[in-house]
Amino acid sequence: MVLEIHDIAKSFGPVAALKRMNLTVRRGRVHTLLGENGAGKSTLMKILAGVFTPTAGSIVLNGKAYAPRNPRDARAHGISIVFQELSLSRNLSVAENIFASHEPSRFGFIRDRALNEAAERLIRELGLPVDVRAKVGDLSIAQRQLVEIAKGLSLPADVVILDEPTSSLSDSEAEILFAIIERLKSQGKAVIYISHRMEEIMRLSDDITVMRDGEYVTTTEKSETSIDRLITLMVGRAMNDIYPPREAPRPSADTPPVLATKNLSFAGKFRDVSIDVKPGEVVGLFGLVGSGRSDVMKALFGMLAPQGEILLDGKPVTFRSAAQAIRSGIAFVTENRKEEGLVLLHSVERNINMVGLGQLTGPLGLMRGGAEREAARAEVKRLAIKTASIDTSAGSLSGGNQQKIVLAKWLQIKPRVLILDEPTRGVDVGAKFEIYRIIRELAANGTAILMVSSELPEVLGLSDRVVVMHNKSVAAVLDADGLTPETVMTYAAGIHA
Repeated sequence: MVLEIHDIAKSFGPVAALKRMNLTVRRGRVHTLLGENGAGKSTLMKILAGVFTPTAGSIVLNGKAYAPRNPRDARAHGISIVFQELSLSRNLSVAENIFASHEPSRFGFIRDRALNEAAERLIRELGLPVDVRAKVGDLSIAQRQLVEIAKGLSLPADVVILDEPTSSLSDSEAEILFAIIERLKSQGKAVIYISHRMEEIMRLSDDITVMRDGEYVTTTEKSETSIDRLITLMVGRAMNDIYPPREAPRPSADTPPVLATKNLSFAGKFRDVSIDVKPGEVVGLFGLVGSGRSDVMKALFGMLAPQGEILLDGKPVTFRSAAQAIRSGIAFVTENRKEEGLVLLHSVERNINMVGLGQLTGPLGLMRGGAEREAARAEVKRLAIKTASIDTSAGSLSGGNQQKIVLAKWLQIKPRVLILDEPTRGVDVGAKFEIYRIIRELAANGTAILMVSSELPEVLGLSDRVVVMHNKSVAAVLDADGLTPETVMTYAAGIHA
């Protein structure tokens, strides 16, 4: 055994994040940690990485007592972690981020040439499609995730912890990561893997430990379990159908769209994009990373100034800012919740009410504190957000609960058009079901929904129509009824006959 965790507990004030957690990890194997958001997975990993100190319990690493004082101490003991939330500096290069805190130096000065050469060797060895001299701030979320992985593997390690590493990766990029994991196993490394993607878990895992509400549930070998069994253990209940059925008929063919684009283009990002979405319709936008799908969403929300036309109720509109789009009834759930969706230091209440404050003011424009708190509590209950109170800072919650806060923020304004960019990124199965239920409810009430997702089953399970993008333009617009993943992928990859 390389790692043994005995009765580890961790409390934050009156809140118990972990309660008597146990885990045994073996060399040359992938040990998956499975549980809903808020189950305590990331807290446990941060204890191993020296970020948190446990309240109780003990850890044994390579046969010796292990109690890291800080992340640097953890790395020195051979523990490497790739966090779910990116920890990169946007204004530094890829190479500078990868070797942050252990740069090649001489006489106290960083050797830039040696730094770039070392980064290039590592990137080449890992097979990552990233330029080491590029500024991280200029990279896509998926590329930043690859840099985060390279950073975590830049020092020798006995135990490599991967926390939701594929949450923003395309299938092709995920395959690169899977090859890296196989190489680590062959080298005798132990990999602790956290993911909510069940098919991925069943492909990669050797051992699976399930957590629920901060406690150990069970450990099983992959060959002795199934997806349905794991979901039941994780959420404490059976999930018969993760995609809820439509609550209302699809809009008819002659229903005019709420939002449409004609030949929308932005140099270097997308070109000639013509799409539309009707009231009560869910339109999925699918494409491989780099296809331009997320940039189209940003243009519709006033974050980019494209050429071409945007039509709202058939009339041309120009959004020069996100504020103008919001005033027109458009909401945008960004894929980058940490930097664009939340103010992490602010409370759950403040984040939920951030956009809809105007609806909570009195006749003289003064805030009605009671109304603000009641509105926040209602959304916390509606989306089952796990938080000690609405006064808790958003940054202290798990990634999945943060995502639900972002969604709750926009639901406050009752949007006519809801743009969802990776709405379930880093969200567990139970929370996904709640988000899907809300999507269905909004569509039944007439909201027009545009959804970008890298998870093709999600696109097919929720959409009425699917817009497929390839090479920064629309390759096909397909009816979702009877649509197969294989057909969508042939268009997305540009190989459709």
